Amino acid sequence: MLHRLIALASVAVLSTTGAVCAQDIKLPPTMAVTAYDTGTAGFNIAVAVGKMMKDKYSTDVRVLPAGNDVARLAPLRAGRAAIAWMGSGIYFAQEGVFEFGVKEWGPQPAQITLSTIDCNGASLGVARDIGVKEIKDLRGKRVGFVVGSPALNQNSLAIMAFGGLTKADIKPIEFASYGAMWKGMVNNDVDAAFATTITGPAKEVETSPRGIIWPPLPAEDKAGWERVKRVAPFFNPHVASCGAGITTSAPVNMSTYPYPVATVYGSQAEDQIYAITKAMIVNFDAYKDNAPGALGLAAKAQTMKWVVPFHPGAVKALKEAGNWTPEDQTHNDGLLKRQDVLKAAWGEYAKANASAGEKEFLDGWMNARAAALKKAGMPNGFE
Repeated sequence: MLHRLIALASVAVLSTTGAVCAQDIKLPPTMAVTAYDTGTAGFNIAVAVGKMMKDKYSTDVRVLPAGNDVARLAPLRAGRAAIAWMGSGIYFAQEGVFEFGVKEWGPQPAQITLSTIDCNGASLGVARDIGVKEIKDLRGKRVGFVVGSPALNQNSLAIMAFGGLTKADIKPIEFASYGAMWKGMVNNDVDAAFATTITGPAKEVETSPRGIIWPPLPAEDKAGWERVKRVAPFFNPHVASCGAGITTSAPVNMSTYPYPVATVYGSQAEDQIYAITKAMIVNFDAYKDNAPGALGLAAKAQTMKWVVPFHPGAVKALKEAGNWTPEDQTHNDGLLKRQDVLKAAWGEYAKANASAGEKEFLDGWMNARAAALKKAGMPNGFE
């Protein structure tokens, strides 16, 4: 105990608002977090942040890899994890769609602490040996999909939409997990798969005989980007300058969204989430270089007006870091109101349709969801 107190007292970090002492931040002695599969960017960043928490606060952080969004979020919902390092699946969980539209789930009060956008991009990586140059060239090719992972699958469909393609235009190949999908790329079982450019599996493909490319999604192609956003409104144009097959001297105009997103539930205590977020902010220098993409967790690098709200505890920490404006608050309040609308609609619908079959229930929910959002004057996002 004495050793822990001495260690805590010895650390002081300067934030944008002044000196912040480590002992002012209270973290639990143990913490579990979930992330994508071992070796992915999300897993590596989770490990880097966990090491910082161990070094600075003697908190033992267990990183639990999970192959799909449902598996990553379930421990958080059950209170067995403090954070789920998610991707765009946080949006689908909030909206209560796809795998989150079943009776066991529904719209989730998923909220953000910090997320990252860095030099990397997020798109379909394509095996170089098949000769594809543009997204539209994927017609008739094998594209990977992951069972139980609506985020990865919807992301792939969104990128394909840039080239005017739908699932009917390609050969979908299903895998049990993200890691298995990318092993399929190496083994020539599939030709394209979604990922962030800095993920470990993409690096494996780059060094394999197949090689890897990332077909461009130039921002000036307005029609292409309109098609992307109809499928996945959380994507934005981005210039990627790092990752598998990409260099600073040969960047690629492609796409991105915040990944990974340190996700919590709105029901988690404000002081708990404040402490976690504050620890990541004031100790940024301790982990920023320890995993590709971790630089994007800087307070000043946050995507402030995205599609999922920040948790009140994170808002408090961001305010203290000088990275929160009245406009940010207005946007956040609107997103919290959206979550309330979806929660109320789900409660009413689920109670009245408890005996419905699985498909009937999901189809009916999507109609009820659309009606509730329309009544509230909010966009559907899944027409």
